[in-house]
Amino acid sequence: MTDLRRLPNLMALRAFEAAARHQNFSRAAEEIHVTHGAVSHQVRALEQDLGVELFTRHGKRLAITPQGGRFAQAVRNALQDISDATQVLRDETRQKRLTVSAIPSFASRWLAPRLGKFIEQNPDTELVLQSSGQLHDLVRDGIDVGIRFGQGQYPGLAVERLMGDSYYPVASPAYNKGRLPTNPGQLKAAQLLRSDEPWLPWFQAAGLKIAEPSGGVRFQDLSMLIRSAMSGDGIALVRHVVATQEIASGELVRLFDVAVKSPWDYYLACPPDALHKPQVLAFRQWLLGEIATFKALTGEAVA
Repeated sequence: MTDLRRLPNLMALRAFEAAARHQNFSRAAEEIHVTHGAVSHQVRALEQDLGVELFTRHGKRLAITPQGGRFAQAVRNALQDISDATQVLRDETRQKRLTVSAIPSFASRWLAPRLGKFIEQNPDTELVLQSSGQLHDLVRDGIDVGIRFGQGQYPGLAVERLMGDSYYPVASPAYNKGRLPTNPGQLKAAQLLRSDEPWLPWFQAAGLKIAEPSGGVRFQDLSMLIRSAMSGDGIALVRHVVATQEIASGELVRLFDVAVKSPWDYYLACPPDALHKPQVLAFRQWLLGEIATFKALTGEAVA
């Protein structure tokens, strides 16, 4: 059995292999993120340990010796074996990890409260939920599943429509001391909260000739908009999918029967290579089941 205690220093072997490949200490130093002097010191220490000259030096020029060349190939093969074994372990670990990226309002208000069911059904899967409104490069960022709100145009990804959404006004039961508007026309005198979603399409659907609200705070995060409405700050135009929890609990009251369908839908987007991962298949199946249940409860709002 080989006595592993007699092996040369691993850092010295890495420095030597890189120097042998580049025939240059400076480029080897850049590759392994150390200084030129560190590479030179490691190589000299290795030569002293082996009792063999691995390079001939002519000023700043290096030339590897025949013995050095044979040793470099053996070291390179061994390091490659270590690299391959490391990658296998990483892939096995990654097989149990699922990274999901979803827009903030959907992630926090719809998806996160339901994820306990998925974990119960898939206890061996570590799910990492990222909340972002940016259109990340899913492949580059190592994301398995992206849930987006848009028109479904995501080049290079496998895309599946999940559901639609609709908008309508809501208010806290305590807004205006409990005297909530009873018809759309009364919104002209109300405090209307603003977000990136325009009020105008809803005004038109309700037969109102009111200009788009301006001034005051404009919320880019629908969760913050909903919290402001719950505090009684005003009347908010919300997406049904992200406001159902507060409406069901009575913290918000839906005003009127007029709703406007959103021009955008929710989509599941995956890198093609991720589609066949067991954890992605399990998550998709679970998500579609949860959406089917949600649709059955909410009807036309998300048809």
